[in-house]
Amino acid sequence: MTADTLPPGSPEGPADGEAGDPLADLLARAERAEWPPPDGSIRVLSQPPGRAAAVVAFTAHTVVAADVTQEWVHAVLDRDDIFDLGAPMRPAFLSALAERTGRRIGALDQMMLAGPLPGPPPLELTELTDSGHPRVRRAHRYRDDVRVYAADGGLVLVGRGLAGRWELAFEVEPGRQGRGLGRVLARAARHLLPPAARAVWAQVSPGNAASVRTLLAAGYRPVGAEVLLVAP
Repeated sequence: MTADTLPPGSPEGPADGEAGDPLADLLARAERAEWPPPDGSIRVLSQPPGRAAAVVAFTAHTVVAADVTQEWVHAVLDRDDIFDLGAPMRPAFLSALAERTGRRIGALDQMMLAGPLPGPPPLELTELTDSGHPRVRRAHRYRDDVRVYAADGGLVLVGRGLAGRWELAFEVEPGRQGRGLGRVLARAARHLLPPAARAVWAQVSPGNAASVRTLLAAGYRPVGAEVLLVAP
């Protein structure tokens, strides 16, 4: 396993038309199914603009996108752990990273991804401009350009999260759960993206089996895992 820093202008650097941020470029490439090489490496990238640092893991390829150096990562990952593909997701490393950056560790989430769909959403939605719903308040803590839509029995929202990517969240009222509404809401998000968007991302706890099944049924596929580190 290796750890390295991605220099500007390298072959893995930002492609034409990308935001110029290495993590944004990496995620944009994933949206095009251009996966990072499964070479067992741990790469250190600059922290993306916005609210969160992150540790992002694809198959046998992990990225630490935070204000730390390659040397610091090597120092924290001891000689044995440097050959463990899961080492950057371990509590010991994440705790050290949080202390170093003055940030709070978020949940370990599975990353799921789906492309946009043409035409209107598959159910009637009403856009909300002001909502105190807990799901909406949480979305505004992590995302920009949040747009919220209400359906009969649930909510779906889209916004720009980590490294500017488009993300979704949805909520189904307790009395409507188990009837397929979550799947329809998750699919609706694929119709709500702006024309330039290539994909929408979902983050879900691996233990939330119901939501994982819902997203799979709505056409999302698992592509990796992530932990966000946000300001307290």
